[in-house]
Amino acid sequence: MEPFDQLLATVIARRSADPATSYVAKLTAKGRAKMAQKLGEEAVEVVIAAVSDDRGEMVSEGADLMFHLAVLLADMGLSFDDIRAELARREGVSGIDEKAKRGT
Repeated sequence: MEPFDQLLATVIARRSADPATSYVAKLTAKGRAKMAQKLGEEAVEVVIAAVSDDRGEMVSEGADLMFHLAVLLADMGLSFDDIRAELARREGVSGIDEKAKRGT
């Protein structure tokens, strides 16, 4: 199984575990807003690592970011396949054109 898919499967399996022993279950119990907050915190840490040109931290924080994204995807009933499909849809489309379509 591909690593991101394995990560998501693990997250899904742990959502209903005991929050005292599972970080995933603990986040799940706190609700989607907390999950989104944690994802945002990790995104900021990725930015800091990038600006600091710290490759080791970039990898570590990038892994944390993907983990927290998996937690949020699982909570929303989505998967990395949904993201892959969106990326495939965008293949060959200029980023400038894509943003213009969305009005951003």
